[in-house]
Amino acid sequence: MSEGSLSEKNSAQDENHGENGGVGVSTSVQGVKKKRGRKSKEEKEEMERKLLEENLLEKNGENNRVIYSSFKDVQKETVDMDRKNSEGNLLETKGDRDVSHGERDGVGGSLQEGVTDGSNGDLHEKRPRRKRKVVKEGGGKFEGPDGFSGSGSDIQKKHNFRNRKVKIEAVMPKKKKGDKESKENQSNMCHQCQRNDKGRVVRCTECKTKRFCIPCIENWYPHLKEDYIEEACPVCRGNCNCKACLRSDAFIKKMKAKTSSVKDEKVEVSMCLLQVLLPYLRLLDEEQMFENEIEAKIHGISVSELEVVHADYFKDERVYCDNCKTSIFDYHRSCTECSFDLCLMCCRELRSGQLVGGADPITLEFPFRGRDYLHGKIVDKTVNLTEPNDAAKPLIRDWSRAVWHAESNGSIPCPKECNHGFLELKSVLGQNFITNLLCKANGLAQTLKHETPDKLCLCSRPDTSANYGMRKAASRADSGDNYLYCPNSVQLQDEDLGHFQWHWEKGEPVIVSHVIDCTSGLSWEPLVMWRAFRQMNNTKHEQHLDVKAIDCLDFCEVEINIHQFFTGYTKAFGDWLHWPRILKLKDWPPSNLFEERLPRHCAEFISSLPFKEYTDPLGGCLNIAVKLPKECLKPDMGPKTYIAYGFPQELGRGDSVTKLHCDMSDAVNVLTHIAELKLDPEHLSAIDKLKLQHFEQDKRELLSDRDGETNVDEVKSVPESDSSFAGDGSEGALWDIFRRQDVPKLQEYLRKHFREFRHIHCSPLEQVIHPIHEQTFYLTVEHKRKLKEEYGIEPWTFVQKLGDAVFIPAGCPHQVRNLKSCIKVALDFVSPENVGECFRLTEEFRTLPISHVSAEDKLEQVKKMIIYAMQDVVTKLETARMKVNIPLTDN
Repeated sequence: MSEGSLSEKNSAQDENHGENGGVGVSTSVQGVKKKRGRKSKEEKEEMERKLLEENLLEKNGENNRVIYSSFKDVQKETVDMDRKNSEGNLLETKGDRDVSHGERDGVGGSLQEGVTDGSNGDLHEKRPRRKRKVVKEGGGKFEGPDGFSGSGSDIQKKHNFRNRKVKIEAVMPKKKKGDKESKENQSNMCHQCQRNDKGRVVRCTECKTKRFCIPCIENWYPHLKEDYIEEACPVCRGNCNCKACLRSDAFIKKMKAKTSSVKDEKVEVSMCLLQVLLPYLRLLDEEQMFENEIEAKIHGISVSELEVVHADYFKDERVYCDNCKTSIFDYHRSCTECSFDLCLMCCRELRSGQLVGGADPITLEFPFRGRDYLHGKIVDKTVNLTEPNDAAKPLIRDWSRAVWHAESNGSIPCPKECNHGFLELKSVLGQNFITNLLCKANGLAQTLKHETPDKLCLCSRPDTSANYGMRKAASRADSGDNYLYCPNSVQLQDEDLGHFQWHWEKGEPVIVSHVIDCTSGLSWEPLVMWRAFRQMNNTKHEQHLDVKAIDCLDFCEVEINIHQFFTGYTKAFGDWLHWPRILKLKDWPPSNLFEERLPRHCAEFISSLPFKEYTDPLGGCLNIAVKLPKECLKPDMGPKTYIAYGFPQELGRGDSVTKLHCDMSDAVNVLTHIAELKLDPEHLSAIDKLKLQHFEQDKRELLSDRDGETNVDEVKSVPESDSSFAGDGSEGALWDIFRRQDVPKLQEYLRKHFREFRHIHCSPLEQVIHPIHEQTFYLTVEHKRKLKEEYGIEPWTFVQKLGDAVFIPAGCPHQVRNLKSCIKVALDFVSPENVGECFRLTEEFRTLPISHVSAEDKLEQVKKMIIYAMQDVVTKLETARMKVNIPLTDN
């Protein structure tokens, strides 16, 4: 824009200000308006200043100063408007159009910056695109200084600024139908898709800022009605599943902040933990005292003179035994020449001449005989196509256990060739750490009397089971545990915690229904989880969108696109013979990344958990696992997801199952989503045809046991139908959980019949190391019938429905078969009632061959958990005793 056009623009705007202001400033400056087009900007400002001084100096008092200040503000704003107008950022219309607006409105917005309000005398700021209405009160007259006349009206109005009888009201322009400006102020941007071209939107009346278009509501919130969203949108309700909200960690951070702020713990809880954990702390101390005596004997000194070397390790470093792979938490022996470490249990076994832990690796072979073999085709035994099996590859040691033994004085040489080094005693926590902790704990236990009240539960009686929410799960003769405690999460009260503890102490599973009804209602649809997890970074694109799944037919890994997997979640796709492919994702996303990749779903899952004293992974007061310090390397306790296809009929081969296994800790498993897997007619036809081929193959290949007691002709061609569930639309998975006391008989049955089972590549089992920890068995309806017939035991069998949380005690073997496509989320925890079972399982797992699939120390730090939990208990009880300054008693 040229300088001349700018001057014309200024002239028009100044006329507008004079007419609208009504205070007479236009008459004084009208004589120079025609010259402005030929004046430079600086000359114009100088002339206006002189004119103002000539007119304003004739007046005196506050009126002149106020008017002068007001007009200077007008002048400054006019210059600013001229500058902005030259840049094309403020006005789109010509000056004459502005004048017409001023005439129509009757007031000028610019001059009113200098008008003071009658209430407090403050100056009103100019608000852009805002109109002001002048209201006269009490019939007062407006007076202005001489020489000023208003050009915006034929009637001269004089303004008296001292009277302050002018009331200024700010009013917004009236929105008229079809007004372009009003329509622009109402955005149609959808919060879900961030687009404004999808037509009508539903506006939230709660936050008044979020909108959702109709297509997004139909696609992503089909269960919600428009008036429900209008009342409070998904963002306000906390269940929005747009990408930004799904990837927000605000909810999980809020949970952590709330947990860190709640530091007080009831004395009763601390006393309970003290009584439960004290015996295990004594065992650990006795183990160390025995090793102190051996070390003192080796050096020929007394125990009081012994100084144990402090092991220099990082707090986040995992130290484990090089023989049995068990985690080392404190005392251990370490080579003086190399990095070889040995746990105290292995030291004791080595001295006794029976080194049980860390058995030599065993090679497990599952030959691949071609894909046609999977469906019963006869394959020439001379053709043995063997695929490498990573899980079966043995771990090779660089040292031998055969000639390794302890010396007569108890010292242990290093088994490696490292210049004849020996293993010296070292401590991670400090020589007397556990001893001093035990001394304090014993003192508190004697001072603080804790009496456990007698507990009684009548809910297991058949005549009262309906009133207590019990669910029948077994039909054992002369047994009082055929019913399982099954409360409704929505109706849980404080006293239900004691009811839960009564059953939990007995090693019984507990089923809590409707847990997802207590949450915000975030969607667990597969595609919602996928878009939350999806990352489009170039370097990680393939890694995140391609996942490894397990094919339940041959239990081999297959690589599949995650979107393709979720498509098959509801619509089955078949193999080369149209047999429906049943796939499952285990531990997706990786549990150590669950919170990072699915933060909103992680927070939703934690909020759904009942009995948070046990299950809260952030601060459950009865969850021993949370007692580890933040700087310590912690075991992977979850949450972890299990996503799998499912089919109601038991196929016998290729079923969507989690095979029989035993967790080393307590666990809670929540069914968050189910979907019916739709099979085409060709799939159903293939099932009927191929099941007969599978049966004929089993008769040919499944051998009887070595005693010849098993008759394969007894195997039924058509598996019995499960009568454990009846269709109400909410069934998801069929569970079988065995009692701890039945484990020996269960193992005996599996060792007797192991040749009747298949595993990888559908190959029959040739050997078994540990029948439960192998995770190679799934007991069909027929096998469960034979188990009860031969050994008189049966599991708790029940159906997990949508929203059910299943509590599995540590040490209870269990198996699962999906009746529909399911998404389950599980979390491990360590309860005080089952610490002893965790101890036993830890020792049991260390005896497996080091190449075993279950040999990894999943609960590697249970002993460390006990130590830090006891330290936390002692600190809190000592603090409580100091506050009251008297011995505490627990009534």
